[in-house]
Amino acid sequence: MKFNLITISKHLLFISLLLCVTTLTYAQSKLTGNVKESSSSAAIEYATVALYNQEDNALVTGVVTDSEGKFSIPKVTEGTYKLTVAFMGFETATKENIKVSKGPVKLGTISLKEDSQMLAEIEVKGETLTAVTKVDRQVYDATKFENASGGTATDVLKNMPSVSINGEGDLSVRGSTGFVVLLNGKPVQSDAATILNQLPANAIKNVEVITAPSAKYDSEGKAGIINIITTKGAADRLYAQVNLRIGMPAIENYDNHNNPQRYGGDFTIAQQKNKINWSLGASYQRNDKAGRREGDVWTIIDERSDPNDGYRTNFPSDGERSYVEENYSGRFSFGYDPNENNTFNIAVMGGIRDKTRLADIYYNNNQKSDPTTGAPIGEPFSYYNHNSRNRQSDFFVSSVDYAHTFDNESKLSASVLYEYTMLGGPTYNDNQKGNFDTPEANQYYYLRERNTNDNPLNGFRANIDYSFKPMTFGQIDVGYQYRTLDHRGDFQYDSAVIIDGTPTGEWNQIHKYSSNLNLNRDIHSAYAQLAGEKGNWTYGVGVRGEYMDRVLDYQGTAPGATKEVLNYDYFKLFPSANLQYQINDGLAVKSAYSKRVERTTTFKMNPFKEKEHSETLEQGDASLEPEFIDLVELGAVQEIGDHTIFATAYFRNTQNLINRTNTIDSDSVLNRVYTNVGQSQVFGFELGTSLKLTKWWDFYLGGNVYHDHITGEFNYDDTDNLLLVSMPIDTQAWQYSFNVNSTFDITKTLSLNFAFNYLSERITAQGQDSRFYSPNLSVKKTFLDDRLAVNVQWLNMDMGVLETNEQRITTSGDYTAYGYGANAGAVVDNSFYTTTNYVYEVDQIMINITYNFNSLKNKSKGVKSEFGNKEF
Repeated sequence: MKFNLITISKHLLFISLLLCVTTLTYAQSKLTGNVKESSSSAAIEYATVALYNQEDNALVTGVVTDSEGKFSIPKVTEGTYKLTVAFMGFETATKENIKVSKGPVKLGTISLKEDSQMLAEIEVKGETLTAVTKVDRQVYDATKFENASGGTATDVLKNMPSVSINGEGDLSVRGSTGFVVLLNGKPVQSDAATILNQLPANAIKNVEVITAPSAKYDSEGKAGIINIITTKGAADRLYAQVNLRIGMPAIENYDNHNNPQRYGGDFTIAQQKNKINWSLGASYQRNDKAGRREGDVWTIIDERSDPNDGYRTNFPSDGERSYVEENYSGRFSFGYDPNENNTFNIAVMGGIRDKTRLADIYYNNNQKSDPTTGAPIGEPFSYYNHNSRNRQSDFFVSSVDYAHTFDNESKLSASVLYEYTMLGGPTYNDNQKGNFDTPEANQYYYLRERNTNDNPLNGFRANIDYSFKPMTFGQIDVGYQYRTLDHRGDFQYDSAVIIDGTPTGEWNQIHKYSSNLNLNRDIHSAYAQLAGEKGNWTYGVGVRGEYMDRVLDYQGTAPGATKEVLNYDYFKLFPSANLQYQINDGLAVKSAYSKRVERTTTFKMNPFKEKEHSETLEQGDASLEPEFIDLVELGAVQEIGDHTIFATAYFRNTQNLINRTNTIDSDSVLNRVYTNVGQSQVFGFELGTSLKLTKWWDFYLGGNVYHDHITGEFNYDDTDNLLLVSMPIDTQAWQYSFNVNSTFDITKTLSLNFAFNYLSERITAQGQDSRFYSPNLSVKKTFLDDRLAVNVQWLNMDMGVLETNEQRITTSGDYTAYGYGANAGAVVDNSFYTTTNYVYEVDQIMINITYNFNSLKNKSKGVKSEFGNKEF
């Protein structure tokens, strides 16, 4: 029945689109042109184009130019016309005696001259909205989220209505971490966090959230696509911005070994002039985080064949969990437009991220006991564990783009992208005895281990797209894309030689946790997409065919270990459709369907155990299959003046769901296993509002409520203990998140901003994560005609009365394991429970200083058209 619902939804959407297409009539002619500045040849967006009947001067119709300065007026009947082009700050241009008969009429470039007197006197009243709804996406003005100033792209994204952030800083869209990040429309193949945490928030202009992408986009991304648009330069003028970020000393004390440090800065220089546009930027951020970790683990291991052999192990712990993080990044882009028909663009971005997590944990009074009577078994024991995990990610992304527009308005574009990322870093795990009052006093080692890994990633993408000349029934786009990924991993685990509690400096490799892993993935895909408008209807329908070939080879490091090679491939069709009906000037309803895929990461496919710290191992599944997703949406958008409200109901069905599950490895050590566990069905509803409540009060609210039901079975082969584990999974719950952002303009140069991010308790395959929330307050003051801005932020407000920036993660399970091989006949009943509360730093005070070297107030790109913004 579930499959039928999806199929019926697809058929209904497709039939609706066919009905729209078959009722189209042919227009007699169409007028096209583009609008540019006369001095710089820069395109003018939102210029008003009006068409008049030349005989009686009656207005026929009007449109506005797009982001490239282009306009198109369809369905113009035969006759003689006059056309005017106007934009605030420029003299109005007029073209007369435009003869229209059958066939398109190309007006070419219309240049506007600056009106110097008007520019000097004008006072702009229009203002961009926080959120704008388009037929296939939500567009957000990143500058509206002042709480993100001085931070990174992650700080911007967490304010989106469907986006939430947890205690570890992981972003999710509609409850799923499976989303694809595009940077100016270009996909990145490495971990999204690598890019998001190194791109400064001040460099971001807009964020586009595309939850049901069309077939024109790559099919990857369970929760859709987030496209980040960076700032471009002002026309005919050098634009430069410098930002400085300073963090005040920590207010709360978490008994951490070192005090956190927070500071950094970034700059952007950009220009659009004549046929050339370019931008250059760089950023450095030091963003440490103090905190603590409070945990408890117990396990029960009870072999049925020996009732006296069962025991329970309690494993309470408490200690430091802090982060030291540094990010360096640089970016450069260059564009050249030799004429109206050709454009060339080159872009590069690189960065270095170094993040160290320190977990100095005291395991106190660990005790084995009888699971039935509770009587202790043996003596309790305690020790100190120093665990330092360093993760480094150096990346470089470059792209070359070319586009050619033909005289008949068809367009050919091609793009090549190369990406290199080096992931890696060591983990040190030390168990020590001695004086537990201070870590420095623990000089007696009885265990010292390290885990080193190098994971170079090389990615390449090439695509070619062709847009046919616009036709009366819409625009047809076709394209082909080739992607290849080569990701290698060398994992080595060593144990130190210790004599009388002192490491000798020698290391022995532990083959059990060491391995070599190589992943090669080639993807060929082609698509066809139709999009158009008819009356009040806007529609799009397309299909993408994709062939993927994946080869994974892995090998242990023990002498004589053999290499295993696993092949996996598929060919699938990924259809998509969207349909929107404009009921009136302010109200529109829309529906969409999209089929998606979430391809597995290399980390989750490593079948060898990796020792993370004293109580946790991690392991992947070499035979992991991709997740396949069907998404159906139905929504409405209401615009009332400067206010926008949108609501969307959605259903997402995920096959081959990948989840993290736990089994008992030994005593109190749990093994985290990533594997396909079954199916997830999500019914949800999201709501977003962008309100201009008064002249001085902007209010934005975005929320998401959804019901998640996970069903399936977890099967695991515990080769170390020769046990087969089978565990049914059936868990469901209602969950929600919401983000509030409100700005109060106290004066023209002083504003107050409050933001609140909340994530409810969420279920996992074997447990739940507690709620997580973060209130933030900022005060912004501008000087020197808005060129200088000082923003004082109070982040993670707590004041000693809230539980801000704190999240508890709990898992539990009961299962029976059956022995095989030398352990044949054994039946073991296992139970486990683990809960960990992560308490991170609150009441952080940050000062951000921004200086714009060129004020754009009186330049064309700085002047906002009130009419144009409403159209946008």
